[in-house]
Amino acid sequence: MRLGMRAGMLLFAALLSMQAETILLWPNGAPLAQGSGEEDKPSLALYPATGANKTQTGVVVCPGGSYVHLAMDHEGVKIAEWLNGHGINAYVLRYRLGPKYHHPVEIGDAQRALRYVRANAATLGVDPAHIGIWGFSAGGHLASTAGTPFDAGNPAAADLIDRQSSRPDFMILSYPVITMQEPFVHKGSLHNLLGENPDPALVLLLSNELQVSANTPPTFLFHTSEDKTVPVENSVAFYLALRKAGVPVEMHIYQKGAHGVGLAPNDPVLSTWSAHLADWLRDK
Repeated sequence: MRLGMRAGMLLFAALLSMQAETILLWPNGAPLAQGSGEEDKPSLALYPATGANKTQTGVVVCPGGSYVHLAMDHEGVKIAEWLNGHGINAYVLRYRLGPKYHHPVEIGDAQRALRYVRANAATLGVDPAHIGIWGFSAGGHLASTAGTPFDAGNPAAADLIDRQSSRPDFMILSYPVITMQEPFVHKGSLHNLLGENPDPALVLLLSNELQVSANTPPTFLFHTSEDKTVPVENSVAFYLALRKAGVPVEMHIYQKGAHGVGLAPNDPVLSTWSAHLADWLRDK
């Protein structure tokens, strides 16, 4: 019994040591905050890479959840662990959600995360020119929004973080929501982000296939044809827009597989998509 208790205590201590450091993106209160609860405090969990294969690349991770909840385990923590395993520093974003919060709060949180990592690049051990963003489902919409209308930062800002560019250097989009327009819109994400009666101008602005330019970052896309939640046409439309703009892009569409699979660890076929991503990331 004593050995069992000791083993349990050691395991508990090990788990505690593995917990990521979490920082508030705005320690003194986030812009447009509607309260002081945890849901009003966007944060970033820091997962630094260690070991001989450590690189100076960093990735902000945006879990999905229809803009109403966050799939923090298989689209957050597990993704950070995968990135760390490839020597890449990971930063899992807990952004504010609908129906309490609507656009532009969510994109503001994502941009702040990118600026934070860039502003603290030296401390975090990353190259400020090698900071990407990875989003799943609605988090893919958030990530692709960060990669379309971005800015160079405000050089006159008192806050060092606000002086940084919000442009990701590359994007990874896994079964992403891209469009806010019929017939391929994911209505849950639309309503949670923009409300039940969204402004038509915002619908167009946040249909990211329409916002691609030559300055949009290189992108990796993963989707499945069987996805009944977010139609594969979302990724296809973004791929075609990137191609038209001359932006480097790689896309992998699998025939079988449901929505929200993450790294698909239990599917021997679908799980191979992450190996393609690892190859693509080698020069990032």
